Amino acid sequence: MPTHRTILLFPFLALCLADGHAQPVSNRIQSGRIVLQTSTILDGKGGVQKDQQIVIEGSRIQSVKPGSGAATYDLRGLTVMPGWIDVHVHLVSHFDAHHKLVDDDPSPQAAVLSVAENAWMTLQGGFTTVQSVGAEADAPVRDRIASGALPGPRILTSIRPVTDKTGSPEAIREFVRKVKADGADVIKLFATAGSSGGGVQTMTDAQIQAACGEAKAVGLRAVVHALTSPGAKAASLAGCTSIEHGDFLDDETLKLLAQRGTYLDPNFLVLYNYLDDKPSFGFAPKTFDELEKSTHIIGGTLRKAHQYNATVLFGTDAVAGAHGRNAEEFIYRVRDAHEPPMQTLESATSINARSLNLGNRIGTVASGYEADLVATDGNPLEDITAVRRVVFVMKGGKVYKNIHR
Repeated sequence: MPTHRTILLFPFLALCLADGHAQPVSNRIQSGRIVLQTSTILDGKGGVQKDQQIVIEGSRIQSVKPGSGAATYDLRGLTVMPGWIDVHVHLVSHFDAHHKLVDDDPSPQAAVLSVAENAWMTLQGGFTTVQSVGAEADAPVRDRIASGALPGPRILTSIRPVTDKTGSPEAIREFVRKVKADGADVIKLFATAGSSGGGVQTMTDAQIQAACGEAKAVGLRAVVHALTSPGAKAASLAGCTSIEHGDFLDDETLKLLAQRGTYLDPNFLVLYNYLDDKPSFGFAPKTFDELEKSTHIIGGTLRKAHQYNATVLFGTDAVAGAHGRNAEEFIYRVRDAHEPPMQTLESATSINARSLNLGNRIGTVASGYEADLVATDGNPLEDITAVRRVVFVMKGGKVYKNIHR
């Protein structure tokens, strides 16, 4: 675990990483009533509101209504939305000094610093909540952010994953209880191999049932890596919460997810991130071929998921090279899956919040919700690339970025 000295470096590190205009604000500096003057709000649930004032008290929105009183921040001309939520990231993943992939540092201190750095970049990109699935180093950073000592997005983490190597169903149940005791917010399991392994089912049905059943018993959700239908079917039937990736799911499986209320979290950004920087990742040619294949299939899978009324989440599987660029997922989904921009934005806000059991707290611009807000230069409903132009970020009533002039 990181030393006390290392922990104390985090706020300084995060401030140094900020661009010249970023304004992280501590509890000591910013408090009391904040008023935001807006011209366009996308409320996260499909609504568009014009010429409203957002009044914030402490960490929460007090009201959203017309008004012309003095404003703390004038956001007219921008598009204001709930802070975006990414339900699938890997904050520990980064490039080393030689620009080569590091998935987990040998030093716990270095791993924690990598998580802190990537968390800061993600917040600056407009994402105020992320689910990191996951690494041991996530937990101390999560806790420091939650305490207000470190700037970053709200983090939920799985800490350690369940795999076919975890053991018998009873061993898996014990593992889930241990991870819960260690502070995990969610259970992550690998029901199938990755692209290099052809996505074949690796965990047995009994192992999957044990993992998801025990997760539910201890009050946790269970998210499942599954590229292909056999693992995804087993996970949905076992009552798992969501299917991650799902690139090659057939119609029968997509219908099953819809019928059983199992979420689907397709991830575009990770595929393009790998392909755009092949030397840094150094995978075998066969793996890159499989990733390329996925880019031509996943858009169709997502379109079919909507056709069958499956509930689709917004996750990026952000690894090294993608942190801070999570918003590219919006663009890929609109471009490759022809998803309406409003639908994509709802996935990244109110729908994601509901999937995390936080639907009454985040993901919506309305009275009583956390003051997690992002503003873009341009309207993503008219030009989805506006998500690249984040000029204002607030989380819990504190401003962490303000480059609007």
